[in-house]
Amino acid sequence: MEITTRPAITVSERDLERLETLLATLPESQPGVEALREELDRAQITPAEAMPPDVVTMNSRVRFVVEPAGREVEATLVYPRDFTGAPDQLSVAAPAGVAVLGLAVGQQIEWLAPNGQTVRARIVDLPYQPERAGDFMR
Repeated sequence: MEITTRPAITVSERDLERLETLLATLPESQPGVEALREELDRAQITPAEAMPPDVVTMNSRVRFVVEPAGREVEATLVYPRDFTGAPDQLSVAAPAGVAVLGLAVGQQIEWLAPNGQTVRARIVDLPYQPERAGDFMR
């Protein structure tokens, strides 16, 4: 996955720690691994307690619009181990999961799909964020 626009992103220290542990267990050849690592490398790292309330963190419930389809999606961003395949879940190892991690409401990001088409996701709402809710163990 090649990300073609790179807006500023913010990741909590706790999410970074857990995601780096996850990356250490995944084969380099797994799709999304390199893209996730690149996003983490460029992220601004913030203590979970200081996380802005409008930023997508792990286990956040996020609503975004996918272009060019114009389709609105609402899903919870989860770790691969928690992904059950439910339609309202989004694995952080999937291209859209990598894309929305760390974005704030109103931001958008573009990436190249395997078919060569440019896909864009724009964050429109964040109904739930663990840090905002005071749930620092999720």
